[in-house]
Amino acid sequence: MTASLSLDARLDLEQVHRNLPVAQLVELALQRGEAQLAEGGALQVTTGTYTGRSPKDKFIVQRGAEAVDWGPVNQPIAPERFDGLLTRMLDHLHGRELFVFDGYAGADPDHQLPIRIINEFAWQSLFVRQLFVRPTGELPHPSFTVLCLPTFQAEPERDGTNSECFVIVDFERRMVLIGGTHYAGEIKKSIFSVLNYLLPTEGHLPMHCSANVGARGDVTLFFGLSGTGKTTLSADPTRRLIGDDEHGWTADGIFNMEGGCYAKCIDLSATKEPQIYAAIRFGTVLENVVLDPITRQPDYADGSLTENTRAAYPVDFIPGALIPGVAGPPERIVFLTADASGVLPPIARLTREQALYYFLSGYTSKLAGTERGVTEPQATFSPCFGGPFLPRRAEEYAELLGQKIDAHGVQVYLVNTGWSGGGYGVGRRMSLPYTRAMVTAAIEGALDGVAWAPETHFGLLIPQECPGVPTGLLDPASTWSDPAAYAQEAAKLAGLFVKNFARFGGVAEAIRLAGPRA
Repeated sequence: MTASLSLDARLDLEQVHRNLPVAQLVELALQRGEAQLAEGGALQVTTGTYTGRSPKDKFIVQRGAEAVDWGPVNQPIAPERFDGLLTRMLDHLHGRELFVFDGYAGADPDHQLPIRIINEFAWQSLFVRQLFVRPTGELPHPSFTVLCLPTFQAEPERDGTNSECFVIVDFERRMVLIGGTHYAGEIKKSIFSVLNYLLPTEGHLPMHCSANVGARGDVTLFFGLSGTGKTTLSADPTRRLIGDDEHGWTADGIFNMEGGCYAKCIDLSATKEPQIYAAIRFGTVLENVVLDPITRQPDYADGSLTENTRAAYPVDFIPGALIPGVAGPPERIVFLTADASGVLPPIARLTREQALYYFLSGYTSKLAGTERGVTEPQATFSPCFGGPFLPRRAEEYAELLGQKIDAHGVQVYLVNTGWSGGGYGVGRRMSLPYTRAMVTAAIEGALDGVAWAPETHFGLLIPQECPGVPTGLLDPASTWSDPAAYAQEAAKLAGLFVKNFARFGGVAEAIRLAGPRA
């Protein structure tokens, strides 16, 4: 065997497990010492050094990618670097057991991407089987292949990487190479990045959002970065879950890009998040959740390994989930932000121009553990609430969103799931029951008839009342004990918005003026 053999030929020569069912993958993961069985039946794993995404280690090959917005997010890497890594990764396969999953990204048959994912760990093969769309008939021929070898490490000086870890997409070869990290979230997000490049060529909008649908077929989208509440708020027992993280919006409606959920479970409880709590059972993968050494009971409050503890499970583990995850166009959109400054209102109604301004801004706070090195909330602007996964210019996605808002008359809200009464360390995190009440009121139309008043610093329209929520909580300024401190922090945040938005040179003036004035 030589490294010059193609990947498909190499798979034929090695010991390969293809498309194994859940029970066999669990058995093999336990036999191989990759995981532990938790009380309740979930498979628990730890991912070592990397317990979150590593954005500085992500690259795109400089071939077949003409529309890429090159820069710190989309770092270029030379084709010969990719080819060299692939050759050595093929050599690394020799004598190893491998696990192959053939399936789809995309629940809509008209817009599916056939994928093949090759792993060296049984637990990661279980992860991708649960997270992507599982074929029900003939196995697809892959249009994109992911080769994920956590035990293979790059040599930065030789390979042109920034560390031993790498996630590299090659659009011409239609491959993704992942090495040096055991964190399975890199696999899922690499395919999302691929779809974010491919779908706009057909006029479809890829979105970093969760989605659910009500009894009358009304769809709501929840945009937001990890930790802002996409999964929690879309898992609503009164509505059917479409998906918790990634969707596409076509001329006909929306579809889930995945077949599973990847829920944060730090401080998870049966009281606050009953659907997610109940979904953690046999077939679920628990990443970096600490187990009691005797009882194997998960301790969801223990963040000693990372705050970014995760549970990966099929979407149909949520009762009443919509299968397949395909629905009509949304009536409502909710932008979620975890504002660590405590300045933004808990809910605000946006005009069309404000919606595009805040979509492009993508303001939130990175929460502890979501990315490597983040230990407490950090203010950040992530375009389209998914900047790390956007190969194209953010303005392209915003233009598509504007077209779809116009076509369907969508109402957009901004919801702050962050802090109230002061910033991080002073104020308190927004109460989840109150946030649920506000979101429910917005979705069900209970806010349509109430009075709205503009907030001073940002011009955001705040409801003067909301069912199930204390009136004094709705205006953020009134929750601070020191009005001058609030005004100072609000002015500071407004200045950050204006400074950040200066990067978008080609947007309409009406959109630029919809933001705060520094």
